[in-house]
Order: sequence, then C-alpha cells, then structure tokens
Amino acid sequence: MSANEDQEMELEALRSIYEGDECFKELSPTSFQFRIGDHEDPKAFLLDVSWPETYPETAPQLTLQAFFNNRISPTTKQDIISKLEEQVEANLGTAMMYTLFEWAKENQADLMEHHQPVKDAATLNPSNETSSPVCSNKKKEKKEQLTKAQKRKMISRTDNKGELPRGWNWVDVIKVKEEFVAKSHHLMSHSTLSLPSQI
Repeated sequence: MSANEDQEMELEALRSIYEGDECFKELSPTSFQFRIGDHEDPKAFLLDVSWPETYPETAPQLTLQAFFNNRISPTTKQDIISKLEEQVEANLGTAMMYTLFEWAKENQADLMEHHQPVKDAATLNPSNETSSPVCSNKKKEKKEQLTKAQKRKMISRTDNKGELPRGWNWVDVIKVKEEFVAKSHHLMSHSTLSLPSQI
C-alpha cells in the first residue's frame, strides 16, 4: 500500500470515529486539530497535526501554536511535544492518529503537570494602575443595549435610508386636548366652590 492509500484509509477511520466530536477538527485532508480537555479546563490544550506526503512512514508535524494555547508556557509546550514525539516514534510506520490522540487524553494530567499559566502583558505592566481609571470610564460610556424586539420595532419605523419618518414622535395634540378637557370637567364637577357669603 502507498503512503497516500494509508492516509486515505486513516482519514476515513478518523472521520468515522470522531464524527460529531467537538474535540476533533479536520482542517484539510492532511491537517487536524485535536483538543485535549474541555474548554473550561485550565489544563486543556489544542494539538495541531499535519501529515507530510510520506506519512505514516515519516512522523507527522505536531505543534501547539494555536491561540487556544497562549496561556501555556513555552517550556510546558516543549515538554508536551517531546512526550508526544516519543509516542510517534514508537508507532512510526502505522496509522497512529487515533492512538496518539487517545494517549494524550489519558495522559493529560502528566503532560500538563508542570503547567503554570502565563500571565498576559497587561498584568505584568506596573504602569497599568494609571491606565485602569481610563478603562473604567470607557465601561461607563457603553451604550444601552436594545432587545431584539426593540431593534425590530426601530427597524420597522425607518425608511429605506435608515431614517425615521417626519413626525414619528410627535404628540397627538387632539388626544391630549380631549384628555385635558375631560380631566378639568371631572375636577369641576366634584369640587365644591365656596363663595363668600354677603353680610
């Protein structure tokens, strides 16, 4: 069997095994991403795998360069890659992706045992204290969020240019006058006017 036939068979097997699995993503017929751990798990990582033309006779390329892994220190990444490469060497010449992914899932705790989350540059910056009030002011300037119903109502009022028609918020003068007259008649009929008595 040629390398391409081996790759096609393994690709077909991976598609059937990991169909509907959120942890597995096929980027192309020769490159994949596999998430080890849940999204919320601080020790989760995303493994990128690419097959060279001669895979499985030669080792696949393994990286942890995805944005998802930015909180993992470079030394921890290197430790993970070196341990995974040991597994690759042990399985060289055979279809190994399933074996590699499952081994990584089973050994996630060992792979991430020296993991110390990397702090981003903002938390390490001592001048951050002076810029924090500016950030809090920006939060206060946030616009009021509209509900979907409010947005739909707003859109239905606008013309094709996105402008509201003239007089959309005018007060109905006749209704207001009628209500005022009704209230004043009501008040006059219920109040007793006391006229000064003539002496």
